[in-house]
Parts: sequence; structure tokens; C-alpha cells
Amino acid sequence: MRGLWDRETVAMLLLAALMPVALAWLWYGGVPAAARLAAVLVVSGLWHVVFMLMRAQPPSLAGAASALAVAMLAPDVGPVALILGVSFGTVMAELVFGGWGRNLLHPATITLAFLGFGFSAAAWPDLPLPVAWAAIPAAMLGAVPGVMPARLLAGAALGGLAAWALGLPVVPLLPAAGLVLVLLVADPVASAATRAGAWMNGALYAGLVALFAQLWGQGAPVQIAVSAALLASLAAPLLDEIAIATWLARRRRRHG
Repeated sequence: MRGLWDRETVAMLLLAALMPVALAWLWYGGVPAAARLAAVLVVSGLWHVVFMLMRAQPPSLAGAASALAVAMLAPDVGPVALILGVSFGTVMAELVFGGWGRNLLHPATITLAFLGFGFSAAAWPDLPLPVAWAAIPAAMLGAVPGVMPARLLAGAALGGLAAWALGLPVVPLLPAAGLVLVLLVADPVASAATRAGAWMNGALYAGLVALFAQLWGQGAPVQIAVSAALLASLAAPLLDEIAIATWLARRRRRHG
């Protein structure tokens, strides 16, 4: 937390990495997309201001990344439902833990899960293919400075290739899965922190997407990818624990 590499530096680099996705989505979505993003930013920003006044807790630019993910991936619900979902995710998944950097799960993941479970009849977005292609430069821009775990991204890519080689129907889900990967799963806070854990975290996400693609015939691609992201994020601490336990066991065998 000293010098250049503090929380807000990471948040700014994460936002910069997501710019290809954001600009492509705004280009194809036009005014409705910009209005949706602005609405989510306002609701999330108001809650950050409330907690700033209550706890002297400074807001983080990472809230803009969460707002982008919600605006892009949220199902088509009404404005009241969207406000409720953003409020629940921002407060319960981020601010009550002390803000971004101390949260256990990505606030956008919780918001999307809340909206998906609470409004199950709502239609999930069908994002244009060029927006999905923008996830590739976003992943590269995030992995180079280290604000997105490169091992997690590689683990997800290898898992997707393995599922495709096994003949599982993952190809129609790849655009949505790639966007959810960079927007939600590769968050530097909510993902696994160890090296081996990051590999397993990415592979688990890809495996869950493949499993849901095989068994969840009526699920929308974004819905499947968000559900896989939620379960993969919940498993991240366990994967870190497995990685640490494995390292300790190997060290004991080597050194006695």
C-alpha cells in the first residue's frame, strides 16, 4: 500500500484494461447502453458516498469496473429492480467488508446473481460478437501489468480447449464466457491468490461453463457464464487452501 502500487493504482489499471470492452459495447449499444451505464454508476456511487460519510471510507475507482460489468451483463429488468440489485451487490458484497480489496466476492457477480434468481423470467442480454472479441485485448492489457491473473486466464483457456476437444457444446458460449472471464472471474480481489490456485480457478470456471452447457439446455449464454463465475469465485478460497496444503506437504516430504 505504499508508493505507486496502492489500491487505486490497481483499480485504474483494471479500468484501463477493460476499456476495449467498454468502448466496443458503448459503440454498438449507443445511447441506451450509455444511459444504463450512467444509471448503474449513479446508484453505486451514491452508496459509496453514504459509506464514505459513515465510515470515512474513501470510494474506489474499482466501483466503475463493477458498474460496467452490471450494465453489460444484467438481465432486462425494470429500473426499480436494477436499483435494488445494484444496491444489494454494492453494499452486501463490497462496502460492508470495508470496500474493494477486502471483499470476498465481486460485487457485480452478486448483483447479477441476485437479479438472475430474483427475476428469473427476465431476458439476459445477447451481446454483439465484436464486443466479445474485445475481451482478448482486455485480457492482454490486464495480464501484462498483473492486475488480471495471467495463470487464471491461461487455466480458463486450457479448460475451454479441453472441453472443445471432448466434444462438449461450448463454442456457442465462448463469447459470453470470455466477457464474463475478464469482467468478473479475473478480478484481482475475488479470484484465487496462489499460483496453483489461479490455474485451478480458471480451469474450474471453464469446467463449470462446459458442464452447464451440457446439462442446462434452456440457459442463456450470459446466464450460464455468470452462474459459473459465481461458483468459481466461491471456490477460490478453497482452491488457495488446497494449493497451500499441497505446497506444505511437498515441502515436508523434501525437507522432513
